This record gives sequence, structure tokens and C-alpha cells, in this order.
Amino acid sequence: MNGPLKRVAVACLLMFGLLMFNVNYLQAVKADKLSADARNNRNFYNRYEIERGRITAGDKVLAESVDTGVNKDFRFERRYPGGKVYAPITGFFAPESERDMEHAENGLLSGSSADLMLRRGIDLFSGKKTKGANVDLTIDPEAQQAAYEALSASGKKGALVAIEPKTGAIRAMVSVPSYDPNPLAKPNKADVNKAYNKLDKDGDKPLLNRAIERTYPPGSTFKVVTLAALLEKDDSLGPESQVDAPQVLDLPNTTHDLPNYAGESCGTGRATLSFALELSCNTPFAKMGMDLGYDTLKDQAEKFGIGGEPLSIPLPVAGSGIGPKEDDAALAMTSIGQRNNQMTPLQMAMVAAGIANNGVVMKPYLVNKIADAEGGEIESADPTELSEAVSEDTARKLREMMVNVVEKGTAGAAKIPGVSVGGKTGTAENAPGKPPHAWFISFAPAEDPKIAVALIVESGSAGGEATGGHTAAPIAKSVMEAVLRR
Repeated sequence: MNGPLKRVAVACLLMFGLLMFNVNYLQAVKADKLSADARNNRNFYNRYEIERGRITAGDKVLAESVDTGVNKDFRFERRYPGGKVYAPITGFFAPESERDMEHAENGLLSGSSADLMLRRGIDLFSGKKTKGANVDLTIDPEAQQAAYEALSASGKKGALVAIEPKTGAIRAMVSVPSYDPNPLAKPNKADVNKAYNKLDKDGDKPLLNRAIERTYPPGSTFKVVTLAALLEKDDSLGPESQVDAPQVLDLPNTTHDLPNYAGESCGTGRATLSFALELSCNTPFAKMGMDLGYDTLKDQAEKFGIGGEPLSIPLPVAGSGIGPKEDDAALAMTSIGQRNNQMTPLQMAMVAAGIANNGVVMKPYLVNKIADAEGGEIESADPTELSEAVSEDTARKLREMMVNVVEKGTAGAAKIPGVSVGGKTGTAENAPGKPPHAWFISFAPAEDPKIAVALIVESGSAGGEATGGHTAAPIAKSVMEAVLRR
């Protein structure tokens, strides 16, 4: 009798062991794979179980969860009152994924972050339903709206970033064309996939945030970085200092020469630094770059944040850089913003902001504060210095010359009555057969800057005008005016 009982006991013990092994295997080893399985509808319903926090810009609601009261399985539906104007910032919350700010702050917005553990404990004790935290952005709604309308009215693709120089707070960030995030937030996988695929296949790339995800040759806006390197190397130089400015510059070891824009002259072979910047002459800045050398130029660029550590605002930012070390002919082109020189609009806004802020570049950021559903503060912005790009004296000289660009040079369209504006236009080569890109960087008021702006208008030449002063400067003006009105 003992023998059969022992065999039964061993069999039961073995089956129990196998059962425990399977349970632990499923929970510990296969859990992530099963959770991510598209056939697992529990994930789908869980995403809509908690009232997700709002995304705001001051008093303006950009994203919120609305109780539809229709379906108990997914009561809350995400909606975006800010629509296309804010879509590149907010992103969207879809049945199986999220992007941009919805992704960057997902743990807080969904209520799952460890920072909300105390709040969840209080809610459990009081019997309240847990809600996600609210994320307030640094965006100025008036500046954002002005930027979106002006850039959209150009009929071109492009992007704009506006920064508060003294803090690094991003006051506007626009990318055109944009998209409506609402169809991508419906609790219906089939409808969302259809809407997403249509946007993804659109040749104009509306899902792309051109302000931080795409880089472009900065054209003549980069000349302020080259000029900064010269002034830092020799502090005896100033706006009225004379430099060589030939009509055509021989490029070493090539059969090519570099002319000024449209073959124009830049003085009579010599010009002041201010005059060369006002007219955006190519030859003096190209020669300047070759004389300085690659390492000096690269070092100066890095002080403005170019080519350094990757930026997160908290949205990830594509890296900018001046390209690898090549020969002097390549360096000449790099010095005027061409060749392998590539910048995001955000990076060029940082350059303008650093010059405006006495040479100090602040780390850019988008999140102003985060609070739980009851208003308790979880996190608030703490402005941080990124680098000292140039000395205060160099920054003063650059501001003076950039004001002259607006008052007497290529950026007259950026003038604001009663306000001193500094700026620099740029024209950047595009793909063969396409008009050049139009750039403009600026700040105002020059004596105490409240805002710094950078924008690019893709293929921005119009009616034979291929400069940032024609297309881009008026757009920057409208944004600066919107900020200064406040």
C-alpha cells in the first residue's frame, strides 16, 4: 500500500512543481512579451482606465482626458483642444503608443510614476480614483499662435523656436506642416492605424517636428559663431575693425572661387566687421574661418552647445555639428554655414539667446511645472546654465553688430517701432534644383532681451529673393511682438 501512495504523492508533487514552474516562468520570464503582445486586450483597456493628466500652457489646455460615459471599458478619451498648433509638442496618446510630450512625461501623466506614490496612497485610503499628474509647459500661447499663423501663411514648410534668453524657457516651438492629433487618440485601433498611416506616407512629413528632429545647413546665420571665435581670440577687435573682404576668394587646392552673394562686392576689398555682417558678405567670413583654423571654430561652436552632449527638453533633440575636419576649402564653406554644417532651429535659437544673454547659454526646457490632480507641486523648472559661450564684452560687440544688421543691413523687415532688434539673416543651399532655405535668428529688446528667435523657411526664396531677410525676418518679428506685448 505504501508503494502506490508514494508513487501518487511523487506524481502530485511533480505536477505541483511543474505548475509552480510554469506560473513563475509566465510571470517572470514571459511577462514582458505577453504584455506587449498585440492580442493582449488588457493593455488596451488599462490605458483608458485612469484619467490621464492635462497638458497645459498657462491657462490654455492643450491635452485632456474627457469622461465620455459611453463605454465602461474605456471611459476616458484623450482630446487635444490645441490641435495642429501644438501637435509637434504634445504629440498624441494612441491605443498602443504615445509620442512627444505624451511619451516623455508618460509616467506622470498616467499616474504610474514613483513620484506619485504618496498621492496614490492617499487616494487608496480615501477611496478616490487615481488620476494622472498635470504637466504645465513654458509655451506662451500668444507667441505660439502668432508663429504658427505667420509660418503657415508663407505656404512653405519650416520651423520656429523662441527662447527666453535669461532662463532657457521655450516660449514657442512650431513646425509646419502639422497635423491634428485627435484622430490618433481615438480608442479604436483600426481607425487610429488608418489615420496614422495616412500621415506617415504624406510626402510633406507632418509628423516630423522640424524644430528639433531635423537639421539643416545654417547658412549665413552661422557667421555670428565664426565672428564670435574671432572676437574671443583677439579682444582688441570691434565692430569698426577692418578685415580683408575680396570680391572673390580663392579656395586653396581647388579650381573653385567663392563669391559674395549674387557676385556683389563687400566694400573696396577691405570692410569693417559690422559692415561685413550687415551685408552678410561671404569672403571675409570664409577667410576668417581659414585663418582661425578648424579646432578654434569647432571649440567656439561647442561653447554654444553645438556638437556637445545630446539635448533633451525633455523631448529628444537631434544633434547639431559643423562636420569633420577637412581641408581649408571645406573649412571656408563651413565658416559661412555650408558644407557639412548642420543645425536644428533650436540650436540656432540657443546661439541667438547666448549672445543676447551676455554670452551665457542657458539649457533650453519645455516643462514649467508638474502638479498632481489636487494641485500639489511635484516638480518645477530650475533654469540651468549650459555654458559660457563668449565673454560679456564679446557678446556686447556681437549684439551691437546684429542690431546694425536690422537697422542698416539685410534684416530691415524685422524692425519693430520703438524696440531695438538684433538679428542675422541666412540663406542656405538646398537640394539641387530647389530654392535655398531662408533663415533668421534674432532677439529683442537688444538692451535687455526678453526673447530670442530662430526660424527656417524651407525653400524660402520667393520672387527672386533668396535671403532670410525677405521671408523669415517678418515671421520672427510677429513672434517677438507677441511676446513683448505681454
